[in-house]
Amino acid sequence: MRKNRTRLLAVVTGLAAATALALPGAQAAPAPGAAGAAQLARADAAVLKADVGGVAWHVDRAAGRVVVTADSTVSDTELAKIRDTVGADAGTLAVQRVPGVFKPLLAAGDAIYGSGYRCSLGFNVRSGSTYSFLTAGHCGDVAKTWYADSAQTTLIGPTTGSSFPGNDYALVRYDNTSLSHTGGFTAADAYVGESVKRTGSTTGTRSGTVTALNVTVHYSGGGTVRGMIQTNVCAEPGDSGGPLYDGSKALGLTSGGSGNCSSGGTTFYQPVTEALAKYRVSLY
Repeated sequence: MRKNRTRLLAVVTGLAAATALALPGAQAAPAPGAAGAAQLARADAAVLKADVGGVAWHVDRAAGRVVVTADSTVSDTELAKIRDTVGADAGTLAVQRVPGVFKPLLAAGDAIYGSGYRCSLGFNVRSGSTYSFLTAGHCGDVAKTWYADSAQTTLIGPTTGSSFPGNDYALVRYDNTSLSHTGGFTAADAYVGESVKRTGSTTGTRSGTVTALNVTVHYSGGGTVRGMIQTNVCAEPGDSGGPLYDGSKALGLTSGGSGNCSSGGTTFYQPVTEALAKYRVSLY
């Protein structure tokens, strides 16, 4: 990978172009006696209010449940705090545990470099004649200038926009005209059950399935992001910012998760459509 560092900037995002629409499957009707929309909304807000790090949650309207996933750092006392905060609506909670720690996947190493950190390039975008790429916001927050090599001698360009927490996306402009930046993706929305792939500078290309949408994650160590795509695709530090895709459909940017690519894990992705709209850029 070190010998092909410049090539990586093009290859990571260089799949053949095609247009496809992701159609979510029909949702089953709520079970008899399932919680209503107002009760689910109260429970959703109360989990956030509990302010417990290391948990992710989403509303499963079909099942009438707020599904809470807790990483290995969350104690029984903290889970009890969530239930107490939810109060009378605690019956809507479905709590499950996963190994590992939910954290942004940021590390020093090999791919796109800035301020001693390594992240991964997501999708190439443009606005008129200005070319840029998307990556994770927690990467954009720590580096104002990015390079294609660990010695930080081959300039890529500056971070021109970044959002984390709340969201997790950033925009980096190509100022080095010697670097190629091919396209080939069409933006799409993910759906539960979709088979997807993720590419990152640490672990390469890995595959899995979308398990939930509109997920809120409160990372251990701080930082809450909302509206995430949840998957069972593995990822490791340094994969942050890399693309989540289904064929030529661009779906998301790697944000964080738990586990590793030896034992597996749970990972979360910033939907790419939101980042495109925020920065008024388009895939090509």
